[in-house]
Amino acid sequence: MSEHIVSPKIYLGIFAALMILTATTVYAATVDLNEHFPGLNVIVALVIATCKAILVILFFMHAYYSSKRTKLIIFSGFFWLAIMLALTLSDYGSRTWDLH
Repeated sequence: MSEHIVSPKIYLGIFAALMILTATTVYAATVDLNEHFPGLNVIVALVIATCKAILVILFFMHAYYSSKRTKLIIFSGFFWLAIMLALTLSDYGSRTWDLH
């Protein structure tokens, strides 16, 4: 199996993107987005975290340059995670809350 060599410019670009996304996370934490839509702060934080995770997986774990089978396994993991989160959130959302 041949090894793919990634340019340092790509790593610096990914690092810059991760730093920008981190700064965006910090800024989003200081703004109250819940007044526009309930739960928007959590949604924004999860979207930013997902973007950062995808960048790390694709480039630092070299999934971008791997075989189709490896990409299928990675996609399957994300799909399974989505199923588990959907089931958990549907259970959480269907509960009645007694606030005594």
